[in-house]
Formats: sequence, structure tokens, C-alpha cells
Amino acid sequence: MSKIRIFSLGGLNENGKNMYVVEVDEDIFVFDAGLKYADDKLFGIDYILPNYDYIKENINKVKGIFLTHGHNENMGGVPDIVSELPNIKVYGTKFTLEVLKRELENCDVKFNNMVEIKPHKKIQFGNLSIFPISVTHSIPDSVGYVLNTKDGAIVYTGDFVFDSTMMGAYKTDIGKLAYIGKQGVLCLLAESMYAEKQGHTSPNHRTAKKIREILSRNENRIIYNVFSAHIYNIQELFNEVAKTNRKIVIMGKTLQNIVNNALELKYLKFDKNRIGDLSNINDKDVIILVSNEREKTLANINRMINGYDKYIKIKETDTIVFGEPISDNIERSAVKAADAIAKIGANVIMFSPKDVLLHHASSEDLMLMINLMNPKYYFPVKGEYRFQVANANVATEVGIKPENILLKQNGEVVEFVDGKLVECFDKVKTEDILIDGNAINDIGEAVLKDREVLSENGIVIISTTLDKKTKQIISGPEVITRGFVYVKDSSELLDEIKKLCVNVIKSNINSSKYIEYNKLKTLLRESLGKYLYKETECKPMIITVFQEV
Repeated sequence: MSKIRIFSLGGLNENGKNMYVVEVDEDIFVFDAGLKYADDKLFGIDYILPNYDYIKENINKVKGIFLTHGHNENMGGVPDIVSELPNIKVYGTKFTLEVLKRELENCDVKFNNMVEIKPHKKIQFGNLSIFPISVTHSIPDSVGYVLNTKDGAIVYTGDFVFDSTMMGAYKTDIGKLAYIGKQGVLCLLAESMYAEKQGHTSPNHRTAKKIREILSRNENRIIYNVFSAHIYNIQELFNEVAKTNRKIVIMGKTLQNIVNNALELKYLKFDKNRIGDLSNINDKDVIILVSNEREKTLANINRMINGYDKYIKIKETDTIVFGEPISDNIERSAVKAADAIAKIGANVIMFSPKDVLLHHASSEDLMLMINLMNPKYYFPVKGEYRFQVANANVATEVGIKPENILLKQNGEVVEFVDGKLVECFDKVKTEDILIDGNAINDIGEAVLKDREVLSENGIVIISTTLDKKTKQIISGPEVITRGFVYVKDSSELLDEIKKLCVNVIKSNINSSKYIEYNKLKTLLRESLGKYLYKETECKPMIITVFQEV
């Protein structure tokens, strides 16, 4: 009897953090291992990983992590995972592994257990096999995966569009997709990001025309921001720049490495003599290409706005281009950045998501994929839940039975026994791992709550020195505030705080030679907290410090 279990450790009801698990009897296959960028509500958090405890607990069964392409939403979690699980194998195409190698170097992680795969070359695992298949996305060598089992194929598309003009390392092999569909697909996992959008994504994902207009209408310096190494978009920029006399300066070590590597491997085509260096960044007509490196989205642009960038200061004559449509989760940050740039006096150009699309499947693309695969069961993945529902609606339009469409949340398990869907209520642990710098284990809800309190109400520190023998107050209480009140305008409030603290301390020490400091600190925080809320309607974090001399 064969048992197949499919679930997500990340990527459902969210954008990013994609990690999908297919378990066939005693073998586990992991598809993608991405990260998600933190929003403004996650104070100080750089990015978020899926909880991969299930992988650690079952590492002896794991055949490997199979990467679809080299974007952080799909492979950004690998450096953190392999630093803890150095023996796990990571499979990817040539360019995907090149991007991963640079990421590992940047994170100072040594890992050599990478296996290069080629599209349409089968990888055998006993009675099971993995078949990578070329798909079209904004980065070269993107693939989907076909896991062949005796009960039919499990197909994970990764990110894709159908565009006949994208050739070479971007080309979809439609013939192979149709062949897979003829062999019998048990379950198809397809992305949901643009499922609500009518029609095909192509040609709305092309930016060449807009770039041409920007170059012709803006004679001065242009700062062009791209996201996550979208190589095809960079190629479109290069193609249009090649028609002018402008130079390009590429900023950021990661982006430089990716572009240089893509040029060497012929994934990008551009005259290297047209690539400038730091001496060109203030040239009148230079184009400065910037991106982000495992940081919060728009971090580089915000550094320039705030004047913290080592090399670039935004000038009134500059044009700053957000070279891709702004996604919902960073719209607020992007609008703030654009507003700040406008205040400096520079020109801002933002691509509207209504006019320009990313390389993700819209409804007609999904319909074509479903028709080619002809799956028995359909599992919408990748995207917020409303997008998954829209993807499910697309599937019903092309004949998939509603009871065969699997709408799930992270951790919820789909189970097949002998090729038939069975009822399953298992749920795998799927909490987020919050990354702040190099820290993993100590960032959780309690820490975030503290940061939220600090950001909204500030902090009050009460420091008191007592005599070691008599337990009488020698100095203090001293009141230190940060982010709570402006000290010079609040002297009366601070005097009242000191009086209250003295009364609480004296009433709890008396002549006793022993003081329960934990109890005293709690009483002090409670009394002071009530008083401050009454006077200011604020709840600052209160820290009490006692020392004996």
C-alpha cells in the first residue's frame, strides 16, 4: 500500500517563505526553501523563515531540497537551513546554484553538498524519480518538478508564465509538459499570485517600452531599483541602455556578483565596457542599478534618502525608478520612500501593478497549465488565501471537480492512499522563525511585543542605590526616560515619579535586613504604571534597577 502526504511549511496564505513537502512512504522531498521579508510591524526583524523542525526531525528520510529558481522567496532560506543541516543535499540548475553560492558566501556559510541538475534529465531515487522541467520566469534556468510515483505524478510548477518570445534559458518546454500530462498526474501544485488577474500575463510583464520612455525623457542621472535578481528585467534595461551612450554602475556586492556571473555564463548580454565604477556614480547621465541583499525591501533606497549611503546622495536632478510593480506587502513602505524622494526634489517613477506585471501566472496561464497537466487533484499554492481561492475558481472553470481541489493552510496535510484522497486531520508545526541579524533562537513574540511597546510608549528606568547594611536609600531614585516624555518640559512629572518611588521603596524595606527585590520591583512597576497611565494615558516599559553598596 502506497501513502503520499503533501503539505506546506510556508508559502500558503502569504507572499514568500515557500517550502513544500511531499512524503512518499518513507521518502521525503522538499521543494523550495524561501524566506519572507518582514513588514513594518516586525520591529528590527530582517526576514522570516519557515519553521523546518519537521525536516530536522526526519532528516534521515529527506532526499533533498529541490530549488525551482534563484529568488529569495524560493531559496533564500537555504543558507540558514544548511548551516544547521550540513549533510542535506540541495538540487538546482546551473544558474540557481550560482546564485546560491554567492548567497552562501555573503552569509559566510560553507556548504558543498549541492547537486547540479539539468532540465529534462531524470534523477532516480529507488522506485521514485524526479524530473525537472523548464518553465519561463524572470530568472534563467527556472524549472518545475515532476515527482513520479506508481500512483501518478506529483507536479510542482514553481513560478511560471507562458511567453513564446522568451527563448534559451527562459523557454518553457510545452511539449514536455504535455507529455507529463499524458502519463497521468495525480496532483498538480500551481502558484496563485496572479490567479485573480484575467487573461495571460504576457505581454504585460515586459518593461522595455517603459524603460525606453524613461531614458528618452530623463537626461540626468537615473537610479534604477530592481528586486531579487530578476535577470530578465535587467536584460531589458541593458538592451535599452545599449541603444544610448549611457553607462551603468552596479551597486551592491551581491548584485555585482550576480550580474558579472550572468555575463560570464552568457545568461546576460551587454558590453562590459559600458559598465562603470564608483568614479562614474556622479556622472550626469549615468544609470545606477541597485537592489537589496537579504535585507528589508527598499533598504538601499531608504539609506540614500536618509543620507546614510556611503557613495550616493540623492540630488534634485535625479530620477529614481522603482523598476518593478510594487507588491501589496511593501506598498506602504514604497509610498513612504517615494514621498521622501519627492521632498528632496528628485523625480520618482513607480511602475503600476495595473500596467506592469511580474513573471507569475495569470488566470489564462493557469488554465493552460491545468489543461496540459490534466491532474486528478489540484492544490493551489503560493499566495494569500484569496489568491488560492481565485486559483481554485480557475480550476473549476476548466473542469476540475470542486471536491478534488485542495485549499489548505500551512501545515495542513493532504494524504493519498493508493492514489485516492483520504480524510486527514494531521497538522505539522509551522511557526515562523524570525531573523534579526545573526540571531535565530531568541527572537519571538515576547521580544516583538517588547519592541512594539518601546516604539509606541518608550521606556522609564528607575535606578536606586541602597546601603548594604541598613537598607536605606543612599542615592536616587534616578529617573531616566527614552521615547516617553521630553525631560525639560516634564520636570514636575519626574519629581512626582521620584516621590512615588521613594514611598514605595521605604514602605517595603522598613528595618528589615533582607529585602525581596523581585517583589519590590513588581510593586514599584505596578504603582508607577498605574500613575503614569493616569497622568499620560501611556504605558511605557518600566525597568527597575537596585544596587547595594
